[in-house]
Amino acid sequence: MKRDCSFSHLISLSGLKLVIYCVNKASVDIMDSDVEIIDVPVALESVEAELESVEAELELVKLQKAELVEKENDLTFRKNFLLHKLEKACDAASSGGHSGTARETSEEELRRYDGTDFAWSKHLKRQLKASFHLSEFRPLQMRAINLTLSGKDLFLVMPTGRGKSLCYQLPAICSEGFTLVVTPLVSLMEDQIMYLRSINVAAVMLNASSSKVTLRTFKLLKSIFKSWGRIFQEHSKSVLAGMIDNKDPFKLLYVTPEKIAKSKMFMSRLEKANNANLLSRIAVDEVHCCSQWGHDFRPDYKLLGILKRQFPKVPMIGLTATATGSLLEDCGKILCIQKPITLRSSFNRTNLFYEVRPKMSDDMLIADIASLIKKRYKDQSGIVYVFSQKDAESVSSQLRQRAISSAPYHANLDSDDKSGTHRKWSAGQIQVVVATVAFGMGINKANVRFVIHHTISKSIENYYQESGRAGRDDAPADCIVYFGFADIFRVSSMVVMENVGQRKLNQMVTYCHNLDRCRRSLLAVHFNEVWDDKECNKMCDTCRQGHDVIATDIAEHGRQVVEILELAASKQEKLTPLKLVEAWMGKGPTKHRKSTQTTALSRVQVESVIVHLFLQGYLREDFSFTPYSTYFYLLLGHKAPLLKSPGYTLQVKIRSGYSQSELVKSPSDQAKRSHQTLEKAPKAKKIKKENND
Repeated sequence: MKRDCSFSHLISLSGLKLVIYCVNKASVDIMDSDVEIIDVPVALESVEAELESVEAELELVKLQKAELVEKENDLTFRKNFLLHKLEKACDAASSGGHSGTARETSEEELRRYDGTDFAWSKHLKRQLKASFHLSEFRPLQMRAINLTLSGKDLFLVMPTGRGKSLCYQLPAICSEGFTLVVTPLVSLMEDQIMYLRSINVAAVMLNASSSKVTLRTFKLLKSIFKSWGRIFQEHSKSVLAGMIDNKDPFKLLYVTPEKIAKSKMFMSRLEKANNANLLSRIAVDEVHCCSQWGHDFRPDYKLLGILKRQFPKVPMIGLTATATGSLLEDCGKILCIQKPITLRSSFNRTNLFYEVRPKMSDDMLIADIASLIKKRYKDQSGIVYVFSQKDAESVSSQLRQRAISSAPYHANLDSDDKSGTHRKWSAGQIQVVVATVAFGMGINKANVRFVIHHTISKSIENYYQESGRAGRDDAPADCIVYFGFADIFRVSSMVVMENVGQRKLNQMVTYCHNLDRCRRSLLAVHFNEVWDDKECNKMCDTCRQGHDVIATDIAEHGRQVVEILELAASKQEKLTPLKLVEAWMGKGPTKHRKSTQTTALSRVQVESVIVHLFLQGYLREDFSFTPYSTYFYLLLGHKAPLLKSPGYTLQVKIRSGYSQSELVKSPSDQAKRSHQTLEKAPKAKKIKKENND
């Protein structure tokens, strides 16, 4: 043995073999088959490497397990929901006139409210025909009306255009006193009042901004009409006086929630009306606005609980087109309603055709919309929904340049301009309203033949409600949404502050990105309804075009995207969606081209792959805030490590025959193409940091 040999341990094993653990194996000079020499640093390095490998594999297994658990939970939830539906249907079928469980008894009681043997039934029938010119009720209308006239509190969930408003308007006519109707938008109130006055039903409105409008209008017209200001001032006084007038000068009083929250005078007069038995019921329209989990949360709606606390014996009816069970439960707590009855009709509007179109360049998009309006919808009314006030002005202007009668509508317009646009459109003097979400809930124009979304909505609920403004007359109507890659991240920056804004937006993106499932089936899942695709009757683009799609593996493409983002992260950089697309395609700045593999896919396919990776959790969002803007970046998601696992596959659906050969091209072919692209690439330049795409 060499003198400079250093070792930490000498261990004698059973038998004659000796094991020597050394710090430096090279310093040991022993040639003996019965002696085993182990170099500690080398052994530790080998063990650490194997440990890292095992830990990495464990992480992949955990991710795969989490993925399976998530899928199991989704399927279990759906299974339980379907079983509950089946059980409920069986219970309803077997209850047939005999009492059973509490739930069966409840179903029997509700069926009783479908009858026409109530004290008010004959009066209802007369007023239905005389005032509303209708001969019969739609499903659930009779039940809801009888319940509210019986003094019950209830929630009514019914699709847009199915006649929710009748469920409080008709009872108002048939009751003593007046019905208080709380609505979130002035445009909604104006629309309802225009309609009611057209059928000679007395209805008035008050809102929190009335005084501001009065003052501005008074100043503008003071020199011309000296009595104008007095007329405006007298309006509020006459409404407040009418609230306690036994002669019933009006049957419906529409107010915004701000009026209730901020006007002590109004609440005082409401209390007097209740004491005089003139407050017959309270209707909260768009009741989903109460909950912060709703898609149109309004802070002042959270203060409406004061109504039930102050007037506990006055029946309340909450109405909405879109609300899940948990959301309604939250609304019940906010409104202080004890055990409300919930009536829910199917989401399905059989006369509406749903379609998703790819979004093109701005000029091509406007040209396509204009072509639709001038050819398919010639002389027919419609709405074009846009993302921003700027878009409303721009798109409306471009449509007018193409000889289409249109006007913008958004929150920043003067109240008189908004009201004028609404009235002209309702009267058919304007063909198209180009609007933000400010033009919305409760619009009562029956013959709207198309609702076009220039940009995707921020949630399925918003889209369902906005598109539902088409075809209220039950005649065929189209609901078309243009879906573009950049819009996902544009809208995302708007919902970033909302509690579940990104999750709801992702559901909308999934609806648009879908290629093979019936559009209605996606809506049914969202609203927890059982759906059979046959019921669509080819009234959506996927059912009409056929399911000509195939499954293909995009795991290799996903690995390339992961490599690009890993490289960016190693350089302390973040990529916007646009920069990620350009980096992967070998375009734009060339800083990363020689270090990562580019793709031979078309831009549409590249964007589609990135959207799929984002929706499935392989990529995630990240935001950066400046005093003026919010910027969106893509980072690696929690499932990204799965893509680096050998043999891992990621199946997606693509249209058969739609450049599929490029998408399913083998990795070796992709590598050849990528190498050629790199050889032709110009010399790399430094990338300047940009704050915008």
